[in-house]
Order: sequence, then structure tokens, then C-alpha cells
Amino acid sequence: MQTDLANLFYAAQDHYLSEGEVTTFKEQVEILRRRVEIYECLRDRELEIFQPVANQLSEAFSQENPKTLELALKHWIAVMRYSAMATLLNNPEYLQHRLLEWLTDIISAHSLQEIETYLYEFLKFRLAEILTLEQLALLNPYLELAKDTLLKSTADAMI
Repeated sequence: MQTDLANLFYAAQDHYLSEGEVTTFKEQVEILRRRVEIYECLRDRELEIFQPVANQLSEAFSQENPKTLELALKHWIAVMRYSAMATLLNNPEYLQHRLLEWLTDIISAHSLQEIETYLYEFLKFRLAEILTLEQLALLNPYLELAKDTLLKSTADAMI
């Protein structure tokens, strides 16, 4: 649950919410509604998002083993799914602990940084075509966290 909402619920244990607290509650419910919309959009349009990304990746890395490209795609599908849930929960730690901590080692072990960097760029471009600017603004911090964790860590390991 979102921390802001949880705090309001705890505040209401011994008194009715003040007018300001009710206003804050309404604002948080509206933000949660927008987060649910993003989650549903990503869930319902996953194939529509990733098929063009897969096509672009295949073109850009035509000499690469298709299994390697498939592995990179699976990584970013997982990143997208966990980012969608982290966006819904408004909780970057969810993404960090549930996915990024172990996926970083896999990407590094398979030397997929170049492919995954391109994939990330293709994905960002595709999301800009599907999501509104407001939706992108709510989702982007989680995608940036994934990019910074997965791709920077592997770059640092290569140095």
C-alpha cells in the first residue's frame, strides 16, 4: 500500500480526519487511480509495446544469436512488469529488492549490456508512443532506477 495512504489511515485511528487530511486523502486516491491506469495499460498492451521493440532489436543486432536477444527481451519484460507494480505501489524498493538485485548479476554474467542498453532505448521510445506524458512521468523513475542499476552496474564491472 502507498505509504501516504497508510499514514492517513493510521492518523484516523484516534480521530476523524481534518479537512486538510481529507483533502490529502482525496489527492492520494486520485494519484492511485492514475497509477492503476498505468498498470492496466502496461499489462493489457504488453505485446503491443514489446513486439516493435523486439523487431528493432532483431534489426539492430541481426548477427546476434536470437536466443541472446530473447533473453534480453525477457529481462526487460520482467523489468516492465515489476516497474508497473512498483509504480502502482509507489515503492522503488519493491523493484530493487524483487528484481534488480539478482537480475544485475545475470546481465553481467551474460555480457548483455550493449544489447540491453539498446533495448532500453527502444523501449523508452515505444512507451512514449503509448503512454501520456503524465503516465510516463509516474513510470519513468522506476525505469531509470532499473537502467541505472542494471546497465551502470554492468558497465562498472567491465572497467
